[in-house]
Amino acid sequence: MFVPHKQRIRAALPLALIEHIGSTSVPGLPAKPIIDIVVGVDDVTAEEDYLVPLLAAGYLLRVREPGHRLVRTPELDVLVHVYQRDDSAVRNYLLFRDRLRASASDRELYATTKRRLIAQGFDDMNAYSDAKTEAIAAIMARARGESGK
Repeated sequence: MFVPHKQRIRAALPLALIEHIGSTSVPGLPAKPIIDIVVGVDDVTAEEDYLVPLLAAGYLLRVREPGHRLVRTPELDVLVHVYQRDDSAVRNYLLFRDRLRASASDRELYATTKRRLIAQGFDDMNAYSDAKTEAIAAIMARARGESGK
């Protein structure tokens, strides 16, 4: 599901960094059927350079906040997070994804955490995300320790 969106975004933004992130980017990890993509652009404040082409490609603006824009598909099955290319959020998304891809034990920790939290039930997805913070922090600490980042 990621590849057609990567191609669609690449056609709109030929020079952007485009990476699949989130649980669907990690083989074997349980995930909601929503594709998360991070896009790195040269200047996130220059919306005319990336937002206009993304909207023309059929994405809808969902969030505009300092340093971050979020566009999505009308079907809500793809979320595209746009940051400045050198933003620490981009590095963190990729570091976390790569750690989960490489470490079976961290992938299992994250999967177990997600299953346990989903079984508890959450009315608010932000609360669910917040509840994963401890596991994410532990995984990121190991990833940073191994990568030196």
